[in-house]
Amino acid sequence: MHDSQAPAADILVNTSDAADDFGVAESPSGVMRAAELADDVDSEDADAEPEGALALEAAPLPAAPEPQLLPDCMHGVIGLSESLVEVYRVIDRVADTTCTILVTGESGTGKELVARAVHRASPRAPKAFVAVNCGAIPEALLESELFGHARGAFTGAHANKIGRIAMAEGGTLFLDEIGEMPMSLQVKLLRVLQAREYSPVGDNRTLKADVRIVAATNVNLENAVQAGTFREDLYYRLNVIHLNVPALRERPEDVPLLMQHFLKKAKEKVGRTKIGGVSRAAAQILADYQWPGNVRELENTIERAVLLCQGDLIEPKDLPQRLCGLGVEKRMSPRLPDAGLDLRNAVESFENQLIRQALERTKWNKKQAATLLGLNRTTLVEMLKRKRINPRAA
Repeated sequence: MHDSQAPAADILVNTSDAADDFGVAESPSGVMRAAELADDVDSEDADAEPEGALALEAAPLPAAPEPQLLPDCMHGVIGLSESLVEVYRVIDRVADTTCTILVTGESGTGKELVARAVHRASPRAPKAFVAVNCGAIPEALLESELFGHARGAFTGAHANKIGRIAMAEGGTLFLDEIGEMPMSLQVKLLRVLQAREYSPVGDNRTLKADVRIVAATNVNLENAVQAGTFREDLYYRLNVIHLNVPALRERPEDVPLLMQHFLKKAKEKVGRTKIGGVSRAAAQILADYQWPGNVRELENTIERAVLLCQGDLIEPKDLPQRLCGLGVEKRMSPRLPDAGLDLRNAVESFENQLIRQALERTKWNKKQAATLLGLNRTTLVEMLKRKRINPRAA
């Protein structure tokens, strides 16, 4: 990972007002430049010239960046936001070590992808990456799954069983939802971390554990320690290196990159390769949404849209109803900067954004846009002239 000489890549991103101005984002292996697609619309009145509106909408998303153009340490983790770049930097620094890593973040943020990135960037990459969801396996079975068991260890144990630790020998063991691990097993995991040894269930032998452990959780383990549901000594053993995967709403600049990546993936998966991209109106909705389900929700949304799309571009009608109309709500909850602000300018900017959004959503049909804004067409036209808002300026 350190020696990667990946060249800088020009990534064209079809963005909207809420997700523009990427500038230059640094990655550990170089600089990737994101450029906004330019609009070339000559029509002054989309009501009279529908072709102009179509030209505004028809800019397709570019293909996702080729893997060789991305930093090696990304390994499937898509994003150029500073918060993710910092994750890449830490992975780059600790990949060659055997230290335990704790990955935190909300559900759906991509914690397992980060764990896999650690594995692939490490000398253990040729060996197995074994994942265990501690919250999905019943407590009675989890011990056997992790440590294995000897024949006759319990009713139904008709043969020896190799545990996940043994399967990950020389590689990486990923313990997802570590906060759900029962206290009775936490002490046995602590032994693995401290002494690098363990015993299968019903077996007196002591086996060596040559594995790197990466654990993940979407709960606050410090609170769990205070509540007495998680061992404090285990927490400190796991939290040698802490990687926090930010929620998607905290890195909106990554939405266009993820959008193009999932679009390419979904088109290939369902055989809808003729879909050229996402319309500006749909892209605006995707940019405005808060994504409580994070990256996983965005991926599912794009796949659904590809399945429902009947044209060359994904349109707002192809998106789930819950996404539509939430951009206004998001903007209606502004935060006052510590240094204060100019209220008149802030209100003017807010008004301009809503007008542009209404026009783009209606393909610059002024009558329909005015209806969305609760105005009559004449008032909207006067506002557009005063504010000098036109398709080219948008």
